[in-house]
Amino acid sequence: MRMFLTRILLCLIVAIAPLSAAIVVVPTQPAQAQEQTKRRTVIDFLFGPRRLLRRKTSRQPAYEQPRRAQPRQRSTRRSTSGGTAAPTVETVEKLDNARKILVVGDFMAKGLYDGLKVAFAQSPGVRVLEETSGSSGLVRDDYFDWPENLPGFLDEHQPTIVIVMIGSNDRQELRLPDGRLAVRSESWVNEYSKRIGEISQIIRDRNLPLLWVGSPSYKSSAMSADMAAINDMTRTVVAETGGEFVDIWEGFVNENGQFIFTGSDIKGQQVRLRTSDGIRMTRAGRRKLAFYTEKPLRKLLGSAAGEDVERLQGDNFPELLLSGLNTDQIIRTPPIALIDPMLDGGSALLGSADDLTAEHETPTVREELVLKGLPAAAPAGRADDFRWSESDNSSNQ
Repeated sequence: MRMFLTRILLCLIVAIAPLSAAIVVVPTQPAQAQEQTKRRTVIDFLFGPRRLLRRKTSRQPAYEQPRRAQPRQRSTRRSTSGGTAAPTVETVEKLDNARKILVVGDFMAKGLYDGLKVAFAQSPGVRVLEETSGSSGLVRDDYFDWPENLPGFLDEHQPTIVIVMIGSNDRQELRLPDGRLAVRSESWVNEYSKRIGEISQIIRDRNLPLLWVGSPSYKSSAMSADMAAINDMTRTVVAETGGEFVDIWEGFVNENGQFIFTGSDIKGQQVRLRTSDGIRMTRAGRRKLAFYTEKPLRKLLGSAAGEDVERLQGDNFPELLLSGLNTDQIIRTPPIALIDPMLDGGSALLGSADDLTAEHETPTVREELVLKGLPAAAPAGRADDFRWSESDNSSNQ
């Protein structure tokens, strides 16, 4: 039986083989459809599609939501020149009689002046002035002679308080007629101290308060060491002349006493205090210089440093002037002689000593008690009335 079926199958294959070449070719479909549709074989023509063939479901491609292009964010560079930008402080109009603060010295004094202007911008009773020379010092008197120029500055500005900050340019030899003195040698220290005293004495001779601000630390360790030595001798000399030394060193070093570029500002925020050269101050650094000077300065200024000091406007004054006298209403009267004011023939004025004596001829109860120790007489019939009456005398008889 199997042999019979096998022969029949072979005959059918041989008979149908020529027909396979005549199969009409279906028009070309898209590539995607051709891949998904399987070609039909001779077995499919004879026996139909296989039942075990899994139905293939065409999967639709997932819909992808178009992406929106994200705008590029601009990178912001943090400014390290002075920390956060300080808000602009408006300067109020100063009073005509405002206290004048004169700042003198080198480039550091110029930075201190800038900081003090911001500190007292809202104080109408304080005016900050400056006379500075950036490259000057007490060593090179041939470049700028402070003892010679300072008296003229004082006469010109007539300050109330003088602030001196100088010394950052003085790390050099002193030139004298008999030779040069090495920096920080014994002779150099004596001569430099003498020049500090000369500047201080010029100010103190005019009875002006003196604040001498010390130098800060610097990036160079050698320069910082020299500035520390100059601060020590300045503190001693200024105290001897009656001035006050303001130490700012701690504000520009770390806990180990080393120089810092970035530190706390007057509000405790970490900002850049020094420029990249390690010498000059940023805006925040200049304001911090003024912060250390404000405490002794406000103590000297008193109430004038307050922001509530206002100018008295003339239109707010009350009417202080008396109205003009109307001479037409003046009534002329003849003079009265002082010797007879009452026109009664008397020769004494009212309230004279004679009137007082006549008025008090009879002593009062108080005078009797105080002067003579006699109490006042008790009223008749009272328990303490011990006087004998006439009725008592008649009854006793």
